[in-house]
Amino acid sequence: MSQLMLCSLGNSSNAGNDTNNNANTNSSMEDDDSYPLPTIYRCRAPIASLDCMEEFNSGGGGGGGDGLGNCGAVAGTKEQLLTNCIAAQAHRLQHPSPGIRYRNLGKSGLRVSNVGLGTWTTFGGVGGSGNEETAEAVIALAYDSGVNVFDLSEAHSGHRAETQLGRILSRRAWNRTTYVVTTKIYWNSKTEGRGLSRKHIIESVQASLLRLQLSYIDIVMIHKVDPMCPMEEIVRAMNYVISKGWVMYWGTSRWSPVEIMEAYTNCRQFNCVTPIVEQAEYHLFYREKPELYMPELYNKIGVGLMAWSTVTIGMVSSRTEDCGMSFLSRSSYKNKYSSFSWTEDETQSLYKEEYGWKDKLVDEEARKYSDKFREVSALADRMGCSFGQLAIAWSLKNESVQCLLLGAANIDQLYESLQGLQLIPKLNASMMSEIERILDNKPSRPPMVSTLALR
Repeated sequence: MSQLMLCSLGNSSNAGNDTNNNANTNSSMEDDDSYPLPTIYRCRAPIASLDCMEEFNSGGGGGGGDGLGNCGAVAGTKEQLLTNCIAAQAHRLQHPSPGIRYRNLGKSGLRVSNVGLGTWTTFGGVGGSGNEETAEAVIALAYDSGVNVFDLSEAHSGHRAETQLGRILSRRAWNRTTYVVTTKIYWNSKTEGRGLSRKHIIESVQASLLRLQLSYIDIVMIHKVDPMCPMEEIVRAMNYVISKGWVMYWGTSRWSPVEIMEAYTNCRQFNCVTPIVEQAEYHLFYREKPELYMPELYNKIGVGLMAWSTVTIGMVSSRTEDCGMSFLSRSSYKNKYSSFSWTEDETQSLYKEEYGWKDKLVDEEARKYSDKFREVSALADRMGCSFGQLAIAWSLKNESVQCLLLGAANIDQLYESLQGLQLIPKLNASMMSEIERILDNKPSRPPMVSTLALR
């Protein structure tokens, strides 16, 4: 009873409405006009509602308060703010979302939302404006919607993304226990800090802490393996930053199953903390590693899967006519386990330098899959959604995906992506079979060959 009274008091603008009883995800939310405080609602995991995004009791002292961030409006007065927020509420109540689930990441005790915000687009990547006010509105909408994972990288707009997110988190002053920040230690031949030495790892973590203005980072991921650095040095360095309290967990990004198993073996040998997550590409046209090998790694050594795709992070348009070439051609050229790199330096030069002589083959691959794109898009139209929303729901149907990263340059894109969650119950066995028939690319392991037969 005290919780219901507190929720009613916290929503002064809706004081005349009925008190919001405990929500049930299977019931309709169209008649529910009350909006409980996010901090109260988030305690009611594993379901969080998208309808608890606007607050009118946050003071409204300045033009860029919580209400502005949640509604995406740049209003100069409280009257303008109230008008924009009411309009946004009226629109969203017509299209309620079923909510967000929380899952353990890998076999750790860390609970994460099944969708996270990949901030590359938000902080000025492909299609992003780089405007901090817009980025704050997107992050506020994600947080108030129940998303608790914010993913960063040294490669995502460089150090600027960490600096901006640090300022936003400082201004918002959210409870540190309610969100998870992940960042990456990026390595390639062009970076100034070459390799994954102990020196580079420790310096990168310390620098990220300063930029983020945080006392610790929840997860630090190693982006790609340095073949010139011993695995023992990498795992000992990660164990050191965890033992110092600078990092809570560590994981990997774009590692092969063999490399992940090698890291795990070294951790066990030297009594170091083991990785809990691998961040990998997963979508309708790239399925082998996430579907065949990641479940095995989860069951054997407890490594979970944080997935992303070129559509969900906003790297290409969700419209079929725009994304067919870029989405498919990027998925066509990758080795067996590691996927297309989504970092800025490589996305700009990959085809120009490495695959320039394969332009004809790229065109053939795009034409080969264009029919499948059209059929999947037609199926999405029949379901009343976009191709991107269907791709999000389809990815989350895989129980191995504990967190799917979404990207958004503005609040409209994020809201549209979050609405894709309501498609998950609609993807029943017959619908999934129809998608499999269209794709015709379900991965399978090669048959076992007896060593006796090879003699």
